[in-house]
Amino acid sequence: MVLVEFSMFPTDKGESVSQYVAQLIDIIDSSGITYKLTPMGTIMEGSWDEVFGVIGRCFKKLESQSNRITTIIKVDYRRGSASRMKSKVEKIQNLLGREIQKG
Repeated sequence: MVLVEFSMFPTDKGESVSQYVAQLIDIIDSSGITYKLTPMGTIMEGSWDEVFGVIGRCFKKLESQSNRITTIIKVDYRRGSASRMKSKVEKIQNLLGREIQKG
């Protein structure tokens, strides 16, 4: 199971690229993969092939519309199939003994 935080956007489309990012979020949302949108990127959870398949589809979408694309990918792999997207946050809350602000 991998947790992947990534951002992808065209760098040749001016200051605001929200319309392009929205197209990518539509791909992610339609994929059925577990994800969380944040202001600075998107976190996805699943098998390596599932997650990178979605990232590949996002790239292909932007590639057809842009001559320059920036992609930042951070990967955390851990053997097993249990969801960690929520459990990692819950573990910190348990250690602190209180709830923390969540994105």
